[in-house]
This record gives sequence, structure tokens and C-alpha cells, in this order.
Amino acid sequence: MNITEFVQLSLGRWRSQRSAHHLAFRHFEEVTSTIDIEAIESDNPQVIALCKSHDIAPETVISPFKMSWEGESDWDEEETMAGSTILVPIPNPEDLTKGKLLREQGYAETIPSVGNYYISEDGTFVLTTNYDRATAEEKIWFTTPNLRFRVSLIKTSDGKGVVTASFSSEIRSLTDSK
Repeated sequence: MNITEFVQLSLGRWRSQRSAHHLAFRHFEEVTSTIDIEAIESDNPQVIALCKSHDIAPETVISPFKMSWEGESDWDEEETMAGSTILVPIPNPEDLTKGKLLREQGYAETIPSVGNYYISEDGTFVLTTNYDRATAEEKIWFTTPNLRFRVSLIKTSDGKGVVTASFSSEIRSLTDSK
């Protein structure tokens, strides 16, 4: 699988159930959310702006997409978590299974970020992103076209300690309605 195939397989509406262990707080959290992943054009102004902000040539972009989410946590039942971000894969020209992923908004810190990804032989997408105060490691794999799993670790900035560990199961909605 290469990055284009991975993104294509990811498009759609997903219902997610995530279990997270916040080790620093000694807290377990359950999150249910809806995630929408939609393809966007390479010449989208947000894609071009994101590339320029990281000094990356926009013509190197392959399969940019937008991810939006809305969810609820049992940690704070009063708050609905919602947001969206633009994601722009910049594959290695010699190997489309490796590259950089630009994010308008990061996972561990809500700032623009650049992560490094690779897709393993078994089709697992692995992304590592270094932030100012943390490092995020994410792995996503499909068991069927409509069921995928995601494991995320938030580590200390030196990468030695784990602050948060989570596991998500995500099921694609098979209806067109939102």
C-alpha cells in the first residue's frame, strides 16, 4: 500500500470508540466520536498556504485531505470536542510508502506540525511527529475496508516517557447521510 491508496481507503465518515490512558493524571477516558475524512484538491488555497509555511513546493503534494471530528468524552461530559484540520502528504519521490505529513493542526499540540510517516509491508500507516513539548506516535491499520484500528502514544519530548496511550476502533458509516 502507498500513501495514495491509504488516503483513498480512509475517505468517508467513521464512528470511533477510543479508550485513552492519561498516565500523568492516572485517568482512564472513553471517547466516542464521528470523524469525517474528505479528499481536497492539491490546488486548494489552504493546501498551498500550508506547503508554503513549511517551505515545501505545492507540486509535491499527493492526496491532500481534510479531517473533521466531533466527539464526547466521559472525562468532561459537558464539553463536546470538535475541530478540523487539513493534512497534506508529501511522499518521498523514490518511495511512496514514506514521506512527510503536514498538518494544519497537530495531534499532541494544536499547532501546525510536520510528521514523518511510513507504511509497513502489512499496510500499517506509522506517523511520528515531534512537537515542542511532546512526541506523538500513531499507527493506523485496516482489518477490512470498513474497519480500522488506531493506536496513539504521546511521549515526553525526549521520547523516553509515555504520557498518554490510546486505542481506537473505527467503523465506516455505509450510509451517505451525515
